Amino acid sequence: MSPAELKASAQQMLEENILAYWLKLRDDKRGGFYGQVTGDEILVPEAPRGAILNARILWTFSSAYRILHKPEYLQAAQEAKRYIETYFIDRENRGAYWSVTADGAPLDTHKHFYAQAFMLYAFSEYIRATDDQTALPIADAFFRVLETYGRDRVYGGYIEAASRDWQALSDMRLSDKDENTVKSQNTNLHVLEAYTNYYRVAPTPEVSEALLSLIDTFQHAIMLPSGHLGLFFDEQWNATNDHYSAGHDIECSWLLKEAADVLGIDCNKTVLLLAQAAQEGLYEDGSIGEKTWWEEAENVVGFVNLCQMTDNRRKSKDESRKQAYWDIAIRTYRYILNVLLDREHGEWFWSVLPDGTPNRKEDKAGFWKCPYHNSRMCYEILERL
Repeated sequence: MSPAELKASAQQMLEENILAYWLKLRDDKRGGFYGQVTGDEILVPEAPRGAILNARILWTFSSAYRILHKPEYLQAAQEAKRYIETYFIDRENRGAYWSVTADGAPLDTHKHFYAQAFMLYAFSEYIRATDDQTALPIADAFFRVLETYGRDRVYGGYIEAASRDWQALSDMRLSDKDENTVKSQNTNLHVLEAYTNYYRVAPTPEVSEALLSLIDTFQHAIMLPSGHLGLFFDEQWNATNDHYSAGHDIECSWLLKEAADVLGIDCNKTVLLLAQAAQEGLYEDGSIGEKTWWEEAENVVGFVNLCQMTDNRRKSKDESRKQAYWDIAIRTYRYILNVLLDREHGEWFWSVLPDGTPNRKEDKAGFWKCPYHNSRMCYEILERL
């Protein structure tokens, strides 16, 4: 598959398979977007609505409008923005709730910094797409709560969560699958991408300092001697186990490069080490990690990024390396087309089961299944190629 063919395929997938699916999930009665569609394609109108899903919807349609300039994407972004402002933002204590009911009442009022980061990421993208400066104070408010309540100025990085009024919690887990630790790679990774995007619309010394500090934390605390990222840590960045996630390794590789680029610094050595470590999680069929939708999307972007980094070196001996990177990206992309893409209903399946069939037990749309990783893969292809 040539770069031109990949670009054409990605745009078709983006518009016909991903964005069209989510446009149909708007709730015309209560506003915003429905909170859940099961793996069997059953809409659950009364499902709670999560901060992560709604922030990612805002980010997705803001990016769509910024890149493709279609009014229907702007309308969807504006609807998502209105819904977040109306129901998710805590007017008394600042920040965003973790979830609300289908009718918009606060449900889980804990303040997970993962969610605050995604709100910042989304509002920053909305500003990039629309140049609507009235959204800048909202973005800045999310930056302020992250810096005021989430940042550890002694050991670096950001903690996991706080109560509604920013007090300490005994259980700070994002989900039942996570360890109850003070810090995690996952939360800090998404603060990193949020700060990168925020710096694009608010390139102040304060944002620059925070982003630079977090890059340093990734290089010297979160990245382990093995080249992998650790997953869970105590306050002083001691890893609680030696497990790793190949999907997060490759995702971080290109997000770290993006963060360094906006600041004009070099972290290519770390990027290459992370990508090399991630390759331990590759399979012959082109998939990576646990064969989930998000890992496959990030793998495509990560190896396209490596191709471009190799291009920039301008050395003929790197051509074979570049081709190897391209082949990995295309194998994963074909895996997505062949197995994860739902050609009947739209969107992607959650993952692939050990027998090679799509996983219909998990959501097609839901608290964690959002139009973010897969649409971002398409945007990155469109902009990079």
